[in-house]
Amino acid sequence: MATPVKVYGPPLSTAVSRVLATLLEKDVPFQIIPVDMSKGEHKKPDYLKIQPFGQVPAFQDESISLFESRSICRYVCEKYADKGNKGLYGTNPLEKASIDQWVEAEGQSFGPPSGALVFQLAFAPRMNIPQDQGAIKQNEEKLRKVLDIYERRLGESRFLAGDEFTFADLSHLPNGDYLVNATDKGHLFTSRENLGRWWNEISDRESWKKVVEMRKSS
Repeated sequence: MATPVKVYGPPLSTAVSRVLATLLEKDVPFQIIPVDMSKGEHKKPDYLKIQPFGQVPAFQDESISLFESRSICRYVCEKYADKGNKGLYGTNPLEKASIDQWVEAEGQSFGPPSGALVFQLAFAPRMNIPQDQGAIKQNEEKLRKVLDIYERRLGESRFLAGDEFTFADLSHLPNGDYLVNATDKGHLFTSRENLGRWWNEISDRESWKKVVEMRKSS
């Protein structure tokens, strides 16, 4: 029986949850290794050997160690191509490029403003950090412009990279879930016809529901 891969970090982390959702889509057995960041475990020498920047997640597959969630997810999709959702990262160069361009859009255009809003609205209150209303307003405006582009795209196709759910869609779930369910900014998604349809469909996948349960119990 194959040794489960190891994912270091809490499911509450958006980056960790991206990896967990990918593993669930691909039916790859995994083990979550807790990293208590409040105690500085992510900065200890042993952890820095597998994640030199002292962040989460870190990932191990037997003798292989990786960091950066999107790279981990691509590795999982490629190594375990014949398991689970076989089309998650495409099956030919054009499909992979189509997926990658939207993963890049997620990382560079959607991620920064959505991540800033998630921190300010969902995490800062838990951490007793004062909210920066200027940052909230600025990032909401940025995200609106990005989502206008998404709305147009999703009027042309069912999902971002075509007519099938892929890693391009999955990669938006971690930040999107917090925005829709843990802040007062869910209308940025749900008030748009195409974006709302897309969000309801991708967030209803069994893989993501399992990640949400992990978040709640962690």
